[in-house]
Amino acid sequence: MTNGRLYVVPTPVGNLEDMTFRAIRVLKEADLILAEDTRTSGILLKHYEIKNALMSHHKFNEHKTIEPLVQRMLAGETVALISDAGTPAISDPGFLLVRECVRHGVEVQCLPGATAFVPALVASGLPNDRFCFEGFLPQKKGRQTRLTALQGEHRTMIFYESPYRLVKTLTQFAEHFGPDREVAVCREISKLHEETVRGTLTEVIAHFTATEPRGEIVIIVGGNGLPQPLHGRGDSEENGKDNSSRKKNNND
Repeated sequence: MTNGRLYVVPTPVGNLEDMTFRAIRVLKEADLILAEDTRTSGILLKHYEIKNALMSHHKFNEHKTIEPLVQRMLAGETVALISDAGTPAISDPGFLLVRECVRHGVEVQCLPGATAFVPALVASGLPNDRFCFEGFLPQKKGRQTRLTALQGEHRTMIFYESPYRLVKTLTQFAEHFGPDREVAVCREISKLHEETVRGTLTEVIAHFTATEPRGEIVIIVGGNGLPQPLHGRGDSEENGKDNSSRKKNNND
């Protein structure tokens, strides 16, 4: 009997038009779709008229469901894994299932598609030839240790954060990396109110202290030794623009 397959399928982080033709086809052809939250994914599946079997797969149950799922794929079933938004296993459930599939010889294919940090990195204006993805920092234990370890990091750093903790996190970055370190905060990527706020940590902290942050947040922090500030590039009195207009790019 031929083994089944695991498809890791990215889903839009905001705009439903970011769904790919291939992702829709794979979901329609799968024997089973694994979703982080069946209610959230149900909206997406209904939009694209996908009516396949749906099963919850999240961080609270994945340890119990992985072995039966692997056995189903070994028996020939095709399983598609999706998360609430973006690419599964990137700061979302998925890694454990992928690892077990690999260990048991089940083919794993990850489709290219939506993820939050790539658009944020590219739009930030910070160097993107070399970068490190840190995702969500530990909320308590290990947080200060991680920040201390990153003080000498020369690559651009990428973090995910909740809007409720954004100012606190940026303040901690200023304490560990210096208040003049360049940063870009991207929120609501691909949504109606997408916005990127750029500047030094001091400037961006001031902005979000005055303006309450909302939505999904990606923070891009320049590495140690960034040669020149973002808001100083290409500036001249001739263009008649002030720094504040350049630091904020709102696509509303």
